[in-house]
Amino acid sequence: MSDWQLKTPVAFIIFNRPDTTERVFAEIAKARPPKLLVVADGPRENRAGEAEKCAATRAIIDRVDWDCEVVRNFSDRNLGCKRRVSSGIDWVFAQVEEAIILEDDCLPAPTFFRYCQELLERYRHDQRIGLISGDNFQFGRRRNDDSYYFSKYVHIWGWATWRDRWAGSYDVSMAKWPRIREEGWLADMLGNEREAAFWNKIFERVYRGEIDTWDYQWVFANWVEGRSTVLPATNLISNIGFDANATHTTGDSELANLASQPVVFPLKHPVGVIRNMQADSYSEKKCFQIPLAKRIRNKLAGLLR
Repeated sequence: MSDWQLKTPVAFIIFNRPDTTERVFAEIAKARPPKLLVVADGPRENRAGEAEKCAATRAIIDRVDWDCEVVRNFSDRNLGCKRRVSSGIDWVFAQVEEAIILEDDCLPAPTFFRYCQELLERYRHDQRIGLISGDNFQFGRRRNDDSYYFSKYVHIWGWATWRDRWAGSYDVSMAKWPRIREEGWLADMLGNEREAAFWNKIFERVYRGEIDTWDYQWVFANWVEGRSTVLPATNLISNIGFDANATHTTGDSELANLASQPVVFPLKHPVGVIRNMQADSYSEKKCFQIPLAKRIRNKLAGLLR
């Protein structure tokens, strides 16, 4: 990789975690992107010491010591996850045509950047593809020796996409949801009623504003457009943010601190843009089904209220 050079802009979304931000920044620095777009939320007024943490996190960006255009989009006030990340990515794609996007707790393997850049170029004009993700939650399971596969799932712990995919379909308010819900399209989009019931509850809560997030809207946008995600055959991102300071990743999870492995170049491409239904079936069971024991606990908790 000594003669390879990163040419793709990198967007870095940060907040109040200087420890994880410093580790992710160190990997970005090794990749030496020519343009770094940094999005930061402001501190919450009722959180003691958070202003200092936000300032310390932002100061890490001042350590850029390579030839790089650094562009900052820092909010003076706290917008929350939903508005800050969505507006931040809107801003990113007002500046650039395509970008690699990392949050402050998504630690990339060194080969993640080249993997993203090569596949951004390969699928730039293929509207069947919504994004390139660095996540693999198959725990070593592989169908063949291809470097990546196609999935319906939208994993965003380290990802990349193009302006036309984001700006052309992302809607933080999910205005299309009521019609999708009322006309029963979700099962058609996903392929089965059980999974549709799972996601129906999530999308309804997001639409009602009960979940302060931006990412389910990106899942929804890609499903409405019928687009696939590129997922690597080996995991390229380790989420190091599962702790009490996280916004959403606060509980125990098999996906916490998942080991990353390098991808081998040259990439071996799949025979066609065909979703790997075997891998998706495993992902549904592993990531998007509530385990039986938890369902029983939830049911008992409901009965005891």
